[in-house]
Amino acid sequence: MGLLDGKVAIVTGSGGGIGRQHALALAKEGAAIVVNDLGGARDGSGAGHNMADAVVEEIKAAGGEAVANYDSVTTVEGGQSILKSALDSFEKADILVNNAGILRDKSFANTTEDLWDIVINVHLKGTYCVSHAVYRHMKERGEGGVIINTSSTSGLNGNFGQCNYGAAKAGIAGFSRCLAIEGKKYGVRVFILAPVALTRLTEDLPGFDEKMRATMNPALVSPLVVYLASDLAKDHTGKTFYVGHGRIAEMKVVTHTGITKQEDGGLWTAGEIAAKMLAGEILLPE
Repeated sequence: MGLLDGKVAIVTGSGGGIGRQHALALAKEGAAIVVNDLGGARDGSGAGHNMADAVVEEIKAAGGEAVANYDSVTTVEGGQSILKSALDSFEKADILVNNAGILRDKSFANTTEDLWDIVINVHLKGTYCVSHAVYRHMKERGEGGVIINTSSTSGLNGNFGQCNYGAAKAGIAGFSRCLAIEGKKYGVRVFILAPVALTRLTEDLPGFDEKMRATMNPALVSPLVVYLASDLAKDHTGKTFYVGHGRIAEMKVVTHTGITKQEDGGLWTAGEIAAKMLAGEILLPE
């Protein structure tokens, strides 16, 4: 018996990298999988069926159920078509993992509108387009579900040369926190991942030495996805997790207690603020 027997999972961008590992891990626990992948390059150009088809065959060879979908996540019609693949093949969707992504890295001064728009469209709008279709299905079906959205430390902590990517990933985190609040009423749990793994999107990024690369197998990310998708995590929603190198840690936006001015109706002067900053009464400890 698998943790996800009888469940149906959609995994976007699952023709390779982390998405492929998610699809394999979910299938191993009994879920039927919609393997969505446009089949393009890491910059979003091109398309093809080979990547999604290969993962479907891999799942079937291991005794699982899977179907391929090649739609782009960047349109509402694409999101609806991805859901339709699940409904046509398996009659429902219980789990959605929004993983599809591309990179168009540039320093901000050299970022052009086209580089900005395509990254926002694939990551942030793509998460909306697929989630909207699947969330409505889950709500109308009345049996709950799980949506797991992929953010990034680039969006949550920042990274050089990734203002477009970081903006999209931070947007995904904010979207997911709001959706988790709305989803409670309908039993839809929502989570945010900030994965660290070596894939074709990250293989040539700076800052990873050989020792670190050896611990960045994308397969190390997927057990958390299985856990979150299962009833083992039924009491949790709205949480953000760093995952990679064998480490799992919750990430939070933390607000310092700070200090409240009682005099003058709470109106501060710049000089007073400077003094309280120096005294460490406003900033969080480093």
